[in-house]
Amino acid sequence: MKRKHKRLTFVLIAMALVGVATGLVLYALSDGISLFHSPTDIVEKQPKETQRLRLGGLVVEDSVRREDGSPVVMFGVTDMENTVQVSYNGLLPDLFREGQGIVAEGRYVNGVFVASEVLAKHDENYMAPEVAESLKKSGNWKPEDAGAPAGTKVPAQ
Repeated sequence: MKRKHKRLTFVLIAMALVGVATGLVLYALSDGISLFHSPTDIVEKQPKETQRLRLGGLVVEDSVRREDGSPVVMFGVTDMENTVQVSYNGLLPDLFREGQGIVAEGRYVNGVFVASEVLAKHDENYMAPEVAESLKKSGNWKPEDAGAPAGTKVPAQ
């Protein structure tokens, strides 16, 4: 084999190995990636039960329900277009309120978002950029929503 052919063979094998390594890394990381979705995205796309997601929106007024003697909390999250029911087993953040923006991380199982973590906005002037963008897309964005005080009415759907 000529030197030129050996070099070409070596380069092709090296590129193939780099491609395989990149593919394996991306596959390994795919389980750890959780993408942000609005309630409308989840209702329309019906993600796989194994897919980790972040759900963002506003907690629906008068939707928070606690099971007797259990730390399980059920509540609705809306983007003013669709509502997704959320089940969370644990203590909610101190800033969790009806009508406030939240981001929940978990999986969508049998029509209910089973959250493993719930994050509430950290001050009255903050709204997650993804939540604000979702509200803007649905035509329900009001700049004053970003600083809405606790107890602001969010219509039930």
